[in-house]
Amino acid sequence: MGRCSYGFSATILFFILHMPSAYLAWDENLNHQDAYSPAMDGFGISQSYREHSQEILQMAKREETFDWLKHIRRRIHENPELGYEEFETSAIIRSELEKIGVKYRWPLAETGVVAFIGSGAPPFVALRADMDALPIQEAVEWEHKSKIPGKMHACGHDAHVTMLLGAAKILQERQHMLQGTVVLIFQPAEEGRGGAKRMIKDGALENVEAIFGIHVSSSYPTGVFASRPGPLMAGCGFFKAIVTGKGGHSGIPQHAVDPILAASASVVSLQQLISRESDPLDSQVVTVAALNGGNAFNVIPDSVTISGTFRAFSKENFYRLKQRIEEIIVGQSLVHRCTSTVDFLEREYPFDLPTVNDKDMYDHMSKVAVDLVGTDNLKVISPEMGAEDFSFYLEIIPGAFFFIGMKNETYGSIHVEHSPFYTIDENVLSLGAAIHVAVAERYLNDAKSKVTYSSGAVFSQ
Repeated sequence: MGRCSYGFSATILFFILHMPSAYLAWDENLNHQDAYSPAMDGFGISQSYREHSQEILQMAKREETFDWLKHIRRRIHENPELGYEEFETSAIIRSELEKIGVKYRWPLAETGVVAFIGSGAPPFVALRADMDALPIQEAVEWEHKSKIPGKMHACGHDAHVTMLLGAAKILQERQHMLQGTVVLIFQPAEEGRGGAKRMIKDGALENVEAIFGIHVSSSYPTGVFASRPGPLMAGCGFFKAIVTGKGGHSGIPQHAVDPILAASASVVSLQQLISRESDPLDSQVVTVAALNGGNAFNVIPDSVTISGTFRAFSKENFYRLKQRIEEIIVGQSLVHRCTSTVDFLEREYPFDLPTVNDKDMYDHMSKVAVDLVGTDNLKVISPEMGAEDFSFYLEIIPGAFFFIGMKNETYGSIHVEHSPFYTIDENVLSLGAAIHVAVAERYLNDAKSKVTYSSGAVFSQ
């Protein structure tokens, strides 16, 4: 500590003795920030925050809580439901919320649920879980295998719902700690059906100023959190084009107009969107995944169908790709004397925009993750070409999305998402519930602290 001059010390003493009552009230409020004191350790992490995060984690790991989490997850896993069909899943959520005394709104987007815990007053922070399953036949033989043929929770959404219900249970126990309101969003139809968009339209983000979400991942060991500031996942869209010519005998092609040739030229030209029109340092993808036309060796068909996907990490590049895909297919069709129509299937499969983490919200969630699992278990990763409709929330309010590792060879949780062999290490359930709670509590406390600090002009941050 450096020495103060007598004159400076006298000035401080005069100020304290003559401090207006408003500043004294500010000081009193600061001293009543409950147990969340701002004491900092050498790493810049609040010791009090760490202690509270560990306390929350221990609550989530209690034997009775962990058993309850596993029971809920297995019930949901046994009865998978596709997008906008999550009626039983929604009923389970509402039943469990009612048991613990949590108020909710329902339905939003047909099957969605939005619950509220806390003071009912600002600030409002949201936590989100998706509910839908996939049209996949489960290949894992175990006691709680899917009972619905051709449907499976192969992307971990059963775990996501369970974690958020676990968070609701803990938050309700700790609601006296909440300096604001936590909004729990249980969303349908994440898998390419635009569920987030419809939840927003129905008012899921009303009054909410920040949002956080997590997704289990077999890419990282159980207990590891992984994310990055800025672009995390790509925007994703699909297209289906029909190229129409004039069918005929393959031995006399001059009397036909060959749509296969036009479609083939389109496929080759589409690849040049990436190799010659895109910045090599800004990853983008255009993939033609299906080319269907004709069913005989000696007949030129009347039409060919081209189907595929396109992805980019910025909204600008995403819509540029969309425009150029249509221009290329229509243009190449005309060059080869064909006509074409391009459908981007937005009604059936709404576009997922790029998922872009707000830096401040990413920093906030990172600090909580470090408090829970330590610095070695927080990974900064490269952007991924997968897509998430959590992006629609991030278009409206700041937020952050993290992956939570659950890779564990002992439990067989080593398969990628959308695999019929997909399995979850259920030990991740407690950690997922804990980070939801800790992120929300700390956000509300920090937001409240900023208001308290800024209530006096001299002491604004």
